[in-house]
Amino acid sequence: MITAALVTGASSGIGAEFARQLAARGHNLVLVARSVDRLETLAKELDGVHVEVIGQDLAEPDAAARVERELEARGIQVDLLVNNAGFGTTGRFEEIPAERERDELMVNVVALVGLTHAVVPGMVERGSGGVINVGSTAGFNIAPYFATYGSSKTFVLNFSLALWSELRGRGVKVLAVTPGPVETAFFDVIGTRKAAIGGRMATPRAVVEAALRGLERDRGYVVPGAANFPMAHLMPRRPRKLLARIGRLVTRSVLT
Repeated sequence: MITAALVTGASSGIGAEFARQLAARGHNLVLVARSVDRLETLAKELDGVHVEVIGQDLAEPDAAARVERELEARGIQVDLLVNNAGFGTTGRFEEIPAERERDELMVNVVALVGLTHAVVPGMVERGSGGVINVGSTAGFNIAPYFATYGSSKTFVLNFSLALWSELRGRGVKVLAVTPGPVETAFFDVIGTRKAAIGGRMATPRAVVEAALRGLERDRGYVVPGAANFPMAHLMPRRPRKLLARIGRLVTRSVLT
């Protein structure tokens, strides 16, 4: 039986950085993404640890079950799950293809929950383990023109904190890391760098360091970067309909 950390969306950006930092800490790894070639290239960089690659599109309805079957077939026990895979959409809701929104929810929410459900029971039984879910500061607020993306990240935050509370004292730690804009291919996929909404770009390295530190300290959630403090801790205290109106003023720049 091989014990390893599983990282989704590991082919680039934050996921690849998680792989590098975990390998440097001596973790064996399971890397999951659609692009097997990119995963295998990354695996060659990670010296001194065992690395397994699983090619899987997490938008598929049975994605989590397929990954779970692969883990069982390869004799791998997951002691740390990093649900990093995700993407965003932006624009007027009625103009975004329904299929794209569906895939977004499958990756950002359904696969995340499915993989968590696949590994947490074993962690609870063993009395040890950890889960890191990559959210966003968008999850703290109402985000017009990011309606599906922002709502998916609200789910990630609330789901993570609920599990954090449930599992306290049972040896399993859960953390949501909620960065603002990060210098990754996210903005290439979403189609505009205006989606950063004027925020200062963080580096994947800084986000991963904050996440691993937060998990060690059992923080429940962390918001990397002092500039993101108001978004996470001040704005959510205002009336929700007012937040929706303010959010529209802030985010409408993506339409131009």
